[in-house]
Amino acid sequence: MEEAPVSLQEMLRRALTAQVELGMGEMIVMREERYSGKEYSEERIQMVKKSPETVDLFGADKKVERVPQFDSLKAHYDAVCTCQLCPLGQTRTKFVYGVGSTKADLIFIGEAPGRDEDLQGEPFVGRAGQLLDRILVAMGLSREEVYIGNILKCRPPNNRDPLPDEAEKCLPHLLEQITLIRPKLICALGRIAGQILLKTTAPLGKLRGQWHEFEGVPLMVTYHPAALLRFPGYKKDLWADMQALKKRLDELRMSQNT
Repeated sequence: MEEAPVSLQEMLRRALTAQVELGMGEMIVMREERYSGKEYSEERIQMVKKSPETVDLFGADKKVERVPQFDSLKAHYDAVCTCQLCPLGQTRTKFVYGVGSTKADLIFIGEAPGRDEDLQGEPFVGRAGQLLDRILVAMGLSREEVYIGNILKCRPPNNRDPLPDEAEKCLPHLLEQITLIRPKLICALGRIAGQILLKTTAPLGKLRGQWHEFEGVPLMVTYHPAALLRFPGYKKDLWADMQALKKRLDELRMSQNT
């Protein structure tokens, strides 16, 4: 039995309730100057696309397009779920592939599975994942309409940071997922995910507040939900990031429909 469509009023009620649960006592308006578009203006986009070093996989004027090696995410999962390319394959409980819509416009990427994820085989299911779910609701989205994954598919011992060799071995799996899904936007959750995707050692403070690109897809870096559990004061900045992300997503969707 199909669920009845949710009214706009009910969607707003859920979003406002989620904001309150996140500790937002009032509607927070994004500070336009942080995402004014200087780093990702139309002029900048065209300049990047014309650069001979750029390989734009999903946008217009693309020179090289990454071709999926598999017909579907399911086929890809079946092929890689027994991966033993690094030692983490020997210590994992479950392979944590990813979850969400196979046609998602937005992908969230963390660094690696934690204890709860390792036990259940699904990313972001612990306390940080529950917080991410509330953030999505506050944005007017749901876990089912986005895609959620990690750089690594297996939990590092004691939740340590991914080693360079582990990330190098696992990144092709993530690239295939992105190629199959063809998202409009990517959001890197946390410093580690942002640094690995952007191949940089810049601190999170330098990575936030501007648009980057990964494989031709606009990418934003923000706090990992786990950081908010330890430092609630980050909530306002994260919410500003999420508003910028949602605004960009809405703009891309609107331009596609016109």
